Amino acid sequence: MAQRYLCVLLLILATVSRSKDLGGRELRAASRIPSHFSREERVAMKEALKGAIQIPTVSFSHEESNTTALAEFGEYIHKVFPTVFSTSFIQHEVVGKYSHLFTVRGSDPSLQPYMLLAHFDVVPAPEEGWEVPPFSGLERDGFIHGRGTLDNKNSVMGILQALELLLIRKYIPQRSFFIALGHDEEVSGTNGAQKISALLQARGVQVAFVVDEGSAIVSEFIPYLKKPFAMISISEKGAIDLMLRVNMTPGHSSFPPKETSIGILSAAISRLEQTPMPNMFGSGQLKTMLQQLAGEFPFPTNIVLSNLWLFQPLVSRLMDRNPITNALVRTTTALTMFHAGVKVNVIPPAAQAIVNFRIHPAQTVQEVLELARNIVADDRVQFQVLRAFDPLPISPSDDQALGYQLLRQTIQSVFPEVTIVVPGTCIGNTDSRHYTNLTTGIYLFNPVSLQPSGFRSIHGVNEKISIQAYETQVKFIFEFIQNADTDRKPVPHLHDL
Repeated sequence: MAQRYLCVLLLILATVSRSKDLGGRELRAASRIPSHFSREERVAMKEALKGAIQIPTVSFSHEESNTTALAEFGEYIHKVFPTVFSTSFIQHEVVGKYSHLFTVRGSDPSLQPYMLLAHFDVVPAPEEGWEVPPFSGLERDGFIHGRGTLDNKNSVMGILQALELLLIRKYIPQRSFFIALGHDEEVSGTNGAQKISALLQARGVQVAFVVDEGSAIVSEFIPYLKKPFAMISISEKGAIDLMLRVNMTPGHSSFPPKETSIGILSAAISRLEQTPMPNMFGSGQLKTMLQQLAGEFPFPTNIVLSNLWLFQPLVSRLMDRNPITNALVRTTTALTMFHAGVKVNVIPPAAQAIVNFRIHPAQTVQEVLELARNIVADDRVQFQVLRAFDPLPISPSDDQALGYQLLRQTIQSVFPEVTIVVPGTCIGNTDSRHYTNLTTGIYLFNPVSLQPSGFRSIHGVNEKISIQAYETQVKFIFEFIQNADTDRKPVPHLHDL
């Protein structure tokens, strides 16, 4: 989901954290299982992912998906992860016909459980422009190619692979946890994640935290910032799909009216595009976070960001100029569909368009709709909300936030080159919003290193993941599951800004 990986570009929204102890020693128990995998295990690991990519689990729309492939994928994970499915303390359920819920029962019921999320449906992948067929799972030059290698079968297979390897090593968790694998995340997750959440809520389940995709370890995204950053998104934008429609009396094009439905709607759309939503720079955390990041920039940017009391208007205007930074400071407006006309010589009876808004965390659905009505300012333009939801609440990221601190500890253990971990906001959407009834801690982080070329391939062409990166992802989850067994929060983090 390309939109979700735009999250990585919100690094400038973040509070820089650095650890003086990168080992995470407080989490390492005497019985800890080292994350060393044999050559045979590494080969099996990559072959399992390649096989998963070859199953075209495409979600075309809310109404249409490749259900044959979705069912096949369920059979496939049974085959490649037999220990997961045969272990007595793991319960597996199919929810919404194709999604999968695993309940892993820990030995210590006093520890509140947590949840790992991923999805195995993918967006369509026409072959045009691909170097290899998009569902080939081809291995070439150290990479596995294909749709889903980054979004999000790498997470699905990585979670199950890590658990399989732990179980083979006789691992028994102390803390219970759930694994929820959705089959329709790319079309909002209403039949997968939403039903899993409702099922757990009906059982009275509350979890300490949830971990889903939505950010990564990134480099080369922000000018002048050379170091790789790990960003853990602690919120995500809301969204509105808004249909605008104009109805008019049809007629012959030889004696046209002064205005047509197309002209009226086009003018309304133009006003929305030419009148952006308010710049929210200074509202919420952004201003403070930029000040805290200032020291990572060279002169004179560091001076500007350290003195926003003076330079705030300048920084605000500069952020307007680039589509990426513009998305950081406001609700964005994007015309995505336009339909009108029936014949070249007929005045069309109707015209309709769909506009997609991504709602800044400082705003709500109702606020954005009211602003849109005021901008359009034409009663002939009818509004119909097709889908809408508010931004996710901000999850805690302080020293007492167990989920956030466990992620930070594991990042700095598995990725020793990463010394900066930042909380941010995801400007895309995941199906994690369906789990707000189960927890106040939702963290979006996919343990892969991402550069601009990889980011562009998500929902684009030539999506791929390096074999080394996938092995590291499995290692991360292998370590994280063990880290979560602690009955203490990690040692408080040291800040040096």
